[in-house]
Amino acid sequence: MAGDADLLSVLTGAAHPGQRVVLCTVVDSSGSVPQRPGARLALSADGRLVGTIGGGAVEALVLRAAHELLLRGGTRLLSTHLTHDLGMCCGGRLTVFLQTLDPPEELFLFGAGHVAQPLAARAKEVGFRVTVVDERAEWASSERFPTADRLLVEPPLEVVGGLPLDGRSSLCIVTHDHRLDQDIIEACLRRPYRYLGVIGSRRKGELFRQRLLAKGFPEPLVAGLHCPMGVAIRAQTPEEIAISICGELIAVRRRDAPEALKDEELEEKA
Repeated sequence: MAGDADLLSVLTGAAHPGQRVVLCTVVDSSGSVPQRPGARLALSADGRLVGTIGGGAVEALVLRAAHELLLRGGTRLLSTHLTHDLGMCCGGRLTVFLQTLDPPEELFLFGAGHVAQPLAARAKEVGFRVTVVDERAEWASSERFPTADRLLVEPPLEVVGGLPLDGRSSLCIVTHDHRLDQDIIEACLRRPYRYLGVIGSRRKGELFRQRLLAKGFPEPLVAGLHCPMGVAIRAQTPEEIAISICGELIAVRRRDAPEALKDEELEEKA
């Protein structure tokens, strides 16, 4: 049986980053059973299996339920009698709790300047997996970005095409060069993402959108570009701007949530 270190590696995404995992935990048992409460099994989206809840028919039953959760998400409590329901000779009953664990959402920061530094830190604090891309080694350093998950010290346009983007990815362009900003936008605009923004004024945003439309990019894609980035809090310092942008990232992330928290629920959580 795989040890806790292997299970933890799957759950944290160290072994298979970016994949959904279903964690199955025995939470109750009675009679003769192959595993007691606390036994765990993890199934990742690529089919990797770590741990066990006892094997045989009961594990097969739980795995079928886990595969269903990989597709639709959520949780499930599954209780079964090993003899009456599954024909096993153990004679006991197991209750297993299955929960979906989604990987952290990716934030790709193009540029490692004064706004990127606090933005990377704030985004990490609210659950993003942060990648910083900048060819300037003196800027994209571990000393300046101690909490970043990845530092890619390479020209952004050389790596952007190979980045693992999906519908949950966020991209913030905060480089030192307007021409580079435009080129990165054009390289990303037709790829999957949840959020795409570039730092700058309203005038810069209007100019960039005009250029994109002139180059034949579809209007709905162009209209979705965030420039300026951030919520309207009159931010001025790099730290304030970073908080503003992070607020917008959170708002976009929560936009598709089933139901926004009510004021009284927020007060209970305070």
